[in-house]
Amino acid sequence: MSFFGLDCVRKREREEERRLKANDRDYNLSFKYATNAIKTSKYNAITFLPLNLFEQFQRIANAYFLFLLVLQVIPAISSLSWFTTVVPLVLVLFVTAAKDAIDDINRHRSDKKVNNRKVQVLINGELRSEKWLDVQVGDIIKLENNQFVTADLLLLSSSEPLNLVYIETAELDGETNLKVKQALTVTGDMGDSVTALAAFNGEVRCEPPNNRLDRFTGTLSFAGQKYPLDNEKVLLRGCTLRNTEWCFGLVIFGGQETKLMQNCGKTTFKRTSIDRLMNQLVLCIFGFLAIMCAILAIGNYIWELEEGSKFTVFLPREEGVDAAFSSFLTFWSYVIILNTVVPISLYVSVEIIRLGNSFFIEWDRKMYYERSDTPAEARTTTLNEELGQIKYIFSDKTGTLTQNIMTFNKCSINAKSYGDVIDYSGQRLEITEDMESVDFSFNPLADPKFQFYDHSLVEAVKLENTEVHAFFRLLALCHTVMAEEKNEGDLHYQAQSPDEGALVTAARNFGFVFRSRTPESVTIVEMGTQRVYELLAILDFNNVRKRMSVIVRSPEGKLCLYCKGADTIIYERLHQSCSKLMDVTTEHLNEFAGDGLRTLALAYKDLDEAYFKEWKQRHHEASTALEDREEKLDKLSEEIEKDLMLLGATAIEDKLQDGVAHTIEQLAKADIKIWVLTGDKQETAENIGYSCNMLREEMNEVFIVAAHSPEGVQEELRKARTTMKPGAEDTFVSKTILGNTPKIVADETVSGEYGLVINGHSLAYALEPSMEVEFLRTACMCKTVICCRVTPLQKAQVVELVKRYKRAVTLAIGDGANDVSMIKAAHIGVGISGQEGMQAVLASDYSFAQFRFLQRLLLVHGRWSYLRMCKFLRYFFYKNFTFTLVHFWYAFFCGFSAQTVYNEWFITLFNLVYTALPVLGMSLFDQDVSDSWSFEYPQLYVPGQLNLYFSKTAFAKCVLHSCYCSLVLFFIPYGAMYDTVRDDGRDVADYQSFAVLAQTCLLIAVLIQLGLDMSYWTVVNHVFVWGSLTMYFVVTFTMYSNGMYLVFTASFPFIGSARNSLQQLNVWLTILLTSILCVLPVLTHRFLLIQLQPTINDRVRLKVLQAKAAPPPPRRRTRIQRTSTRRSGYAFSHTQGYGDLVTSRRYLHRPAKPRSSGFTPTGRSLVFNPTGRSAGYSPTERNQSPKQEVEATSLQMYRTRDMSF
Repeated sequence: MSFFGLDCVRKREREEERRLKANDRDYNLSFKYATNAIKTSKYNAITFLPLNLFEQFQRIANAYFLFLLVLQVIPAISSLSWFTTVVPLVLVLFVTAAKDAIDDINRHRSDKKVNNRKVQVLINGELRSEKWLDVQVGDIIKLENNQFVTADLLLLSSSEPLNLVYIETAELDGETNLKVKQALTVTGDMGDSVTALAAFNGEVRCEPPNNRLDRFTGTLSFAGQKYPLDNEKVLLRGCTLRNTEWCFGLVIFGGQETKLMQNCGKTTFKRTSIDRLMNQLVLCIFGFLAIMCAILAIGNYIWELEEGSKFTVFLPREEGVDAAFSSFLTFWSYVIILNTVVPISLYVSVEIIRLGNSFFIEWDRKMYYERSDTPAEARTTTLNEELGQIKYIFSDKTGTLTQNIMTFNKCSINAKSYGDVIDYSGQRLEITEDMESVDFSFNPLADPKFQFYDHSLVEAVKLENTEVHAFFRLLALCHTVMAEEKNEGDLHYQAQSPDEGALVTAARNFGFVFRSRTPESVTIVEMGTQRVYELLAILDFNNVRKRMSVIVRSPEGKLCLYCKGADTIIYERLHQSCSKLMDVTTEHLNEFAGDGLRTLALAYKDLDEAYFKEWKQRHHEASTALEDREEKLDKLSEEIEKDLMLLGATAIEDKLQDGVAHTIEQLAKADIKIWVLTGDKQETAENIGYSCNMLREEMNEVFIVAAHSPEGVQEELRKARTTMKPGAEDTFVSKTILGNTPKIVADETVSGEYGLVINGHSLAYALEPSMEVEFLRTACMCKTVICCRVTPLQKAQVVELVKRYKRAVTLAIGDGANDVSMIKAAHIGVGISGQEGMQAVLASDYSFAQFRFLQRLLLVHGRWSYLRMCKFLRYFFYKNFTFTLVHFWYAFFCGFSAQTVYNEWFITLFNLVYTALPVLGMSLFDQDVSDSWSFEYPQLYVPGQLNLYFSKTAFAKCVLHSCYCSLVLFFIPYGAMYDTVRDDGRDVADYQSFAVLAQTCLLIAVLIQLGLDMSYWTVVNHVFVWGSLTMYFVVTFTMYSNGMYLVFTASFPFIGSARNSLQQLNVWLTILLTSILCVLPVLTHRFLLIQLQPTINDRVRLKVLQAKAAPPPPRRRTRIQRTSTRRSGYAFSHTQGYGDLVTSRRYLHRPAKPRSSGFTPTGRSLVFNPTGRSAGYSPTERNQSPKQEVEATSLQMYRTRDMSF
């Protein structure tokens, strides 16, 4: 791999198939595959200085100042000393280089930490501990429990039955559910035999390196046989081995070629829109500077011809210098003098401002997440103001919007609804953290994290209500969850999805504890009594059936079928006697759906022994049929799952992160569009859309695009667009950049609100060049867009599409490695840090622990940063154009001789000392309104999206303002001192006195303008402004003193000028007059604008003044009222369940330890303790300490199907 890691990129383009042999390094090295080392750093000790300087001088301004420095060392041209340019230039280069060096050192440390991890590698017939970076493609390595997967591996064998391993993929996809992988039987038979593994010489042929996390294709050739390989047999780098003592794997991809690193995407240098505008403005300023210098050079030529000959007596020309050559030298002299229109201190100040605003983000305690001890982090300091201009947000779902935690909130049993808390007047109360929860202390096997607030349900359980018991018995039996009991009574559930875990946990707490399972039985503890049910059949869930059933025989010999599924599916199969109960349950389901909960209906059926025996025989025959097996099995399932008796319904909350709905509501008010890009299935994504209030029943229509052909997708998009805007035509705005004319899709207004949901295979067609613009137009007309089942590459493509065709700033936020390419593609990338992994954080520009912090990052820090930067730039250009143009006007009165108006020391110190701190104070601390008012009025964010605070128009206004002020600052002092004498009759009108007056007027005028621009005065601002003014007078009187002149005669020629000038009353009256004339047009213009065309900022600031600058009362966080009538019955995993595995008998059964029932008498009095809000089943609750040895459990004996991630 080359220094920049480009070899693997070039090779990957050539590689069409990967070939490797196990335990044959010589053969594998011939292909020059990447090693397992990763390199994210940019420099080394040798290349840092030349490469960094080369990059810095690619910035136009730095190259320009280097050119000026060369001019200043030419005596014939320069009228200024070289130090006026070299000091600030070196300062800028040093600060930038230091920042780049620190960033790269951190990358080196991170790379070294990862590359030096140890792993056991099989070399020459023995296991050796090797560093990760020394691992090669084709090596066989051994992993142990809780170890990170070293590279992309083909699983060979494991310690678990059926060669299963359990992995956590949080680093890849942000999901904490355990995934199951299984090795081939032919390799699994080798076990942990080092001899057999060392003799293994299988050859693998597979796909080349790519970024598809959910797909792998290849073959293994071994012992004359060829075996197919798929994603189920591959362990990806970034995963963590869990609940598996050991496993062996064959390295297929290493280092930069692993799927994890392939998903990191191409790192691009991100620049803000202001930076891009600045580059354009700097080019314009250079042109303006050249025009001014050309005018003055022509003036010098004319003056030399007309007037110059009159001065040759006492100003003789040098030999060979004529008028033409003099004008040539004058041109370059004025290039040096007038270069302050683009002062290098501008770039120093910009870097300091960005760094300061980055610290404010990191120091913000309101963005600190105490639970995980995670503060917000600004991982880049160059994009802060871009946070105030976001128009589109692209968000992942799992781990970003949701916590991946399901909570059992409500249920309906036998026409009675449970879960709401009712007061004495019959009013429903909102559940809060201070509310008393149900005490489950009567049940020692209860999950202490489970919270429920309706006490009537536990009372019904204790009163042995038949229907309630049957309800929870169904939940305890009808599932494919696996139980793990490390210690007596210490139960942990492993579910393929957290939905099922939440239902089983609820049954556990209400006295029906699922304890263990075998292929033939399910053991539960019912109200203190352990009972073993014979498991006769599992009719598993899939996306077509949308239900799941189990058939069990109770200890008393009673046969029963238990079924749960989507209410519409269950209702079709109910007995006629359930009609009244179904009506009431439907009302309850509508109420649950209105709260955004996910619902399931529960039903049962008693079976006849003779009928079941006959049905079982037919089921066995169908399951072994060679043709139409699935259809026959579905038909038998339909036959037995009818005439069911309704028990009730469950309502589960797919728990959002705290404040997600409120944050989305606030961002929508700020006219920010949020698109959700998720790998989840369509139904799940829709549910979250409704839960977040992104999709609402009040919307005119939610369009579903799910066609399987390009023509179908195009037709659905056109239909959606014509529905929203009949007769809509193609609308583009031409935008020319350096000769290129990309089409810009203009924003289109529609009447009403619409949503768009598109799945992955349809999106693949929609992103084709021929259809991408049509898709973008349709999507941008919608209020909400949800893309589901998308790949990491598609996420990045969607972001790039919006960037390419919309004049808008984008932000991507995610938490897993599958979000990295999207994060890198967007203008701003935000990573959610926490327990879900760190890949997204490492690739991000900003990171924090909770999605709700995004509104503070944008509406407060982003808006303030943008406002401050725009104010800074407007003021800085005003100040420096004013400063410079005075030279221009003076040139007409000094014979175009390139003489400066001001003293040389004033020129040097004006930007570095006299005006540096005041403008930095404004740029770091200014705020138009407080953070609370920013949240109260999110519409304040809109001007940033429209670039209203700083644009080419705003820049042109600054230049006109500067022209006016420079005229005032030159001609008023000039007129005031022309033919003027002092009180004692002496002449005042000398050059040095005029220079002192002009520079004093300038400094006071620009500081007054700063005061007018500043909205928020702090102690620091006062100190900076008044301190700088004081510093000017102290330095001026010191430099113009007799002592400095006597010590450094050549450097300080203005002896006594300040003392003689500033003690004259007419001088101070002139300063007062110029200051008034400079600010009067500004005050008049602002007054008229506020009165005639007030902006949103003006209106809000008026409200602030009316409230006597007090913050608004805290907003009451009321629960969002949802009126959705849609119901979701998809509280299952995304893939087919464990059903076939549970009943397969293809495992080595390990007898469970004898257990006590673990129950205390149910008559114990309840003690209510105020606790936290509902904490449901979460797969992350499992103790995964690497030091703890875990005995193999029943979950580790089964194999799952279709467990790709």
